[in-house]
This record gives sequence, structure tokens and C-alpha cells, in this order.
Amino acid sequence: MPENTPKDWVTELIKKHKVVVFSKSYCPYCTRAKMALNTLNLKDVHVEELDSHPEMDKVQDYLEELTGARSVPRVFVNGAFYGDSSKTVKDVEDGSFMAHFKKTEL
Repeated sequence: MPENTPKDWVTELIKKHKVVVFSKSYCPYCTRAKMALNTLNLKDVHVEELDSHPEMDKVQDYLEELTGARSVPRVFVNGAFYGDSSKTVKDVEDGSFMAHFKKTEL
């Protein structure tokens, strides 16, 4: 991680990428969300595996501040929190994820 705080780092990732998934490599819910997003062939999807992050707990604390939960995955779209695995997978399957993505695209 760069010299900034976990909060700054998370904020920077969310601003920099169109879709950000905060994940853990061993989490089956994260895998489902990532697989669903992969079917969309979006160009700017950034996945951050928190289990390899040196300040994972602080990052998850900040994600809880932002989203109301520390659990993963936490999916952000065009700068704003979108949802968890269940919402992301359901919305990719029914087309509402892409509708939201296009509507909020910067």
C-alpha cells in the first residue's frame, strides 16, 4: 500500500476505477460476484483481495463506515457503493446492473 491511510487508499480506488470489488480470495460469495461481473466484459473492473492486504482490518473498518457492513464482497460502481454478492449477482443476471452502470457512468 502507498504511504496514505487505508481510508485514503480505499477512496482513491473507488474514484479511479469504474467498478471496484473489495474481496477475499477464499470467499465463495466474492467468487460468485467476480464471476458474474466477468460475464459483462467491462474494461475497468478493479478487484482488491483484502486477505493479502497488510491493513485488512482497517480497510474493512472503513468499508463498514461507507457501506454499513465489513463483509465482503463490497462492490462500488462509478464512485458509489452498489451492493454485496447477492445484489450484484442478481442484478447482473437480470440486466439491472448494466442499466445502473450506464445511468451513473461519469
